[in-house]
Amino acid sequence: MLSSMPAQHRRINRGPAAAAVNREALLAAAKELFAERGYSVPLQAIAQRAGVGQGVLYRHFPKRLDLALAVFEENFVRLEEAGADVGPGSFWALWKVLVGVVADSAAFVEMAVEARRELPDFGGNERLVKAFAPHIEAAVADGEVRPDLQGADVLTGVRMIYGLVITSVGRTTLATTVSRVSEAWFGRPGSGMPVQG
Repeated sequence: MLSSMPAQHRRINRGPAAAAVNREALLAAAKELFAERGYSVPLQAIAQRAGVGQGVLYRHFPKRLDLALAVFEENFVRLEEAGADVGPGSFWALWKVLVGVVADSAAFVEMAVEARRELPDFGGNERLVKAFAPHIEAAVADGEVRPDLQGADVLTGVRMIYGLVITSVGRTTLATTVSRVSEAWFGRPGSGMPVQG
């Protein structure tokens, strides 16, 4: 039976050929909406922004966490790339990148929390600690941070920054507060990240 709908109004189903394009559209939409509305943004809103149906979303990402892990993988890669060079000041440079990730998308932390609850083998914390380990060692040796600093302190620092981000009312105040809290938590007075305005 032929449809009476004019050809120009029918949506062409490209089937499997569109899978890669649809996946990329979903990842881009999810990244934007996680940043704008947080981790609990309705999945329907992500599908709509991507221009696909919910069935397409669930075919690629059966659970919210699957989608979030795919979106935030690039954050881990960004951190690992930023941490490639170790030396004087590299701990603070890498910390600044991580603070930027958390400030731009608090959903990154929310995803990590859910992943730890649902996936016993989720390695996000270990991956973060591993990225920071040589920088902590160099910073301790150079006297840039307190001598007992460990990877677990970085994880605690992320939680503190997340709390500041979700309770902040202004970016200027946030930048100053994050700098002060970071220096107080990790460093010695005058040795750490400069206060930014």
